[in-house]
Amino acid sequence: MPKLPGGPLARKPLHFIWIADCSGSMGYGGKIQSLNFAIRNALPAMQEVAKENPNAEVMVRAVKFSSGASWHVANPVPVEQFKWDDLEATTGVTEMGKALQLVAAQLDQTIIPQRALPPVLVLISDGQPTDDVSAGLRDLMAQPLGEKAVRIAIAIGEDADTSVLQRFIGHPELEPLQANNAQSLVRFIRWVSTSVLKEVSSPEIPGPNPNPEEKRPFPPLPDPTTGPDEDDW
Repeated sequence: MPKLPGGPLARKPLHFIWIADCSGSMGYGGKIQSLNFAIRNALPAMQEVAKENPNAEVMVRAVKFSSGASWHVANPVPVEQFKWDDLEATTGVTEMGKALQLVAAQLDQTIIPQRALPPVLVLISDGQPTDDVSAGLRDLMAQPLGEKAVRIAIAIGEDADTSVLQRFIGHPELEPLQANNAQSLVRFIRWVSTSVLKEVSSPEIPGPNPNPEEKRPFPPLPDPTTGPDEDDW
């Protein structure tokens, strides 16, 4: 009996990129250790969410920035194979603009196919950018996938520049997530890794938005409250 034409539908790639501040201030108060723990702790749940949606192929990468920016995980890794290698804080400054330019260059559609789902970009910082962050944002938004991306920002501690993080998000109904201690950081990282990933990879939104001005709704935010004994940064 001859085989029928066609076959299984190709999975659509979904690139998930952590963009992490590793400047000198991240070395104080256990911030960088808490970030490493939060991402590592959320990974099994992230892998389970991706497994439940066979239509999307989740690929994970990571950028680190301080004095300059570089790929912490250079090549896209299937989430089921992804392992988190701990970041280390440096004595450097906060060149966030360079990190955004690094990401923008990899979102070019000669690198990522047009059929890809909107990427998820998660920017995490505890300070003030020390370079031309506007140039980085321009480069990012000049890429079609950069403009379509689901952009989440997490402010670690009260000294983070939330106005810059808000410009990165570019969503009228979503503000930077304020993580003032390790417990809230764990909750926010898990929310991004699971609830946001599930929403973006769902089969209801594989195509272009018929109204490009209308932003996609986000899943409910986690409760940021912590116990009375939790120390703030």
